[in-house]
Amino acid sequence: MQENRVVVTGLGVITPVGNDVPSFWKSLREGASGVDVLKTFDASKFDSRIAGEIKGFDPGLYGLSSKDTKRMDKFVQYAVASATQAIKDSGLELDKEDLARIGVLVGSGIGSLHTVEVEAKVYYEKGPSRISPFLIPMLIVNEASGHVAINFGLKGPNSCVATACASGSHAIGDAFKIIERGDADVMVTGGTESCITFLGVGGFCALKALSLRNHEPQKASRPFDAERDGFVMAEGCGLVVLESLAHAKKRGARIYGEICGYGMSCDAYHITAPDPEGDGACRAMLSALRDAGLNPEDIDYINAHGTSTKLNDKLETVAIKKALGSHAKKIAVSSTKSMTGHLLGAAGGVEFAACCLAIKDGVIPPTINYEHPDPDCDLDYVPNTARKAKVDVCMSNSLGFGGHNATLIVKKFEG
Repeated sequence: MQENRVVVTGLGVITPVGNDVPSFWKSLREGASGVDVLKTFDASKFDSRIAGEIKGFDPGLYGLSSKDTKRMDKFVQYAVASATQAIKDSGLELDKEDLARIGVLVGSGIGSLHTVEVEAKVYYEKGPSRISPFLIPMLIVNEASGHVAINFGLKGPNSCVATACASGSHAIGDAFKIIERGDADVMVTGGTESCITFLGVGGFCALKALSLRNHEPQKASRPFDAERDGFVMAEGCGLVVLESLAHAKKRGARIYGEICGYGMSCDAYHITAPDPEGDGACRAMLSALRDAGLNPEDIDYINAHGTSTKLNDKLETVAIKKALGSHAKKIAVSSTKSMTGHLLGAAGGVEFAACCLAIKDGVIPPTINYEHPDPDCDLDYVPNTARKAKVDVCMSNSLGFGGHNATLIVKKFEG
């Protein structure tokens, strides 16, 4: 069976540094941080009191009424908003399409903690008879994919992925393969997350995973820097429109790039800590290279998982050097989490969008807050300032709790 080539034709984002693609990309190019003092709830008793929160989000801009939003958790609202942006950006005219050939695959690491917290309080204060009938539909992870499909009438393949911080990348990779094998012409795909709640922040504080640089919120996320002390929780969504090349060409679509490689693996080592040899991440990168039919020398830029934790940054560096060999020292590697914070299950979708924009504009976003070199992290992390460069091939890494690893490769489209 001949495999279909798959291209990226639309982008949509809701992020701490911008609620649309132009503002998001402007912030990344300028090295602007979206991290600040946490405002969603009173965090004064928490060890970490900073976050990358969404600012000024208006669901009404995406056709969602107050009645809709009362029945949708924020992670679902963000998905509908990003899908609206991405579909508009793609130029798809859905009334002219076979909607049974357009699918949705949106990942999320956690889904809704906020709804759980609210309804648990209702139960303890008022009893089980007062629990909302919308509790289950609001909190389950697959409702992001479901609502996007319902909102646009998309009747093709529909699923979701929940692989912690690798969810968005796994979703895009799986959607890529659905189109490649001919089961859909178009997929709306990526990741969404909104779990900046007292349980979410408290749980990660208990794991000692979050940065405690509360006095300098915008400098707290500092991937690969020797003084990094943990990641910064963030929220948002990144979705893209993938199409078969034939479908995109037939309608004269504008193409951001061609997704050509997808690799996945498991560390099979520990539920939260990465493999100390970087083996799983290395195998995911090598698998993506094989899938794309590319060599290490073909990669121009890696959007690293780069969480700003002691172990992740050191061991992702090890994995990149294992996978790419001597070319690792010649390649640009940056972490946009230095600006956005860590969007957990949404990170892969947002970072894949950044890769597409890097190819389009020939700009590599920086790793901001890189001030103190770490001997264990000795690659070119594009410190502090965006870099103009010819970018033909990008690799994006996502590594999640449970040892889940995903690598995507997107390249400049050539006829």
